[in-house]
Amino acid sequence: MSENQKIRPENFVYSLRSVTEEAALAAYDWIGRGQKEEGDGAAVIAMRAALNKLAFSGEIVIGEGEKDEAPMLFKGERVGANANDHEDVEYSIAVDPVEGTSYLAKGLTNAMAVIALAKKGSMFDPSPSFYMEKFAAAAPARGKIDMTWPTSKKLNALAECLGKDVRDLTVFVLEKPRHKRLVEDIHNAGARVALYPAGDVAGAIMAALPDTGIDALMGTGGSPEGIICAVAINAIGGEFMGRIDPQLPSEKIAVRNAGLDTTHWYKIDELASGDDLHFCGTGITTGLLFDGIERHPEYTRMQTLMISKTSAGRQLLTTFLPHTQKNKSKQ
Repeated sequence: MSENQKIRPENFVYSLRSVTEEAALAAYDWIGRGQKEEGDGAAVIAMRAALNKLAFSGEIVIGEGEKDEAPMLFKGERVGANANDHEDVEYSIAVDPVEGTSYLAKGLTNAMAVIALAKKGSMFDPSPSFYMEKFAAAAPARGKIDMTWPTSKKLNALAECLGKDVRDLTVFVLEKPRHKRLVEDIHNAGARVALYPAGDVAGAIMAALPDTGIDALMGTGGSPEGIICAVAINAIGGEFMGRIDPQLPSEKIAVRNAGLDTTHWYKIDELASGDDLHFCGTGITTGLLFDGIERHPEYTRMQTLMISKTSAGRQLLTTFLPHTQKNKSKQ
């Protein structure tokens, strides 16, 4: 395979757009139908098919795996049009064809299709951990927050980094029973809390961007989403740290048997490193980062966020996909 047959790194994120858009479109029909497995399964099939059309070779490091009992996009699977070539894998891949499957099924906010890529060997593999405690913030806070500090000290330090009063900070937290104490601590520190039932990928990326109304993300969510966030946020220069935080009894045993340190806070470069970092996410239901899919008589409208360290920027693209006669007959 010649070099010019491969996708150039600076163009890679544009190719990934088709991957998340196809997954989002496949999941759209399952919004609000109460069948999260079916919605996720449709997105998995579509995402894998789209990945296998791209001229690259990748290996799934974080995929659907054991937790979702998925038949494809599992850890170790090779994908891409060049996946069967006799050469080394180019990229490590983390996927979440439907980030927020339960909320897709309920028709709630912040469901999206996401993917992140890094050069082979530069993406942390958190398995067998399903859950990770996370901290995300914008670039001025990078390297300035010690995660062993109490919540009030973290927020006061963050406020100083951002040039704000702590009372003007807003912290994104998933609305889960496990976060009751965290929410109390944030309130006691004087900051605001933005509680959402799902969407910590959106929350983390918003915390890393300026002027979004979200100054930090705190709390425990999915480990796969944590690695995806690390890729995106490292690409834009923000701060992200994660700690393995098992919640399920079986997960705690597996994490202990694997010898993973649940006290260590991984810095962003330990989670995703290098300059060849790419993130792409497409909205399924409307959320914080972008609008969800909208079907109109003549077209389908969708939004995709693309972030790439090689192109040193981010783009929010709105696509209007015209309906063919075949597509119209399915509406």
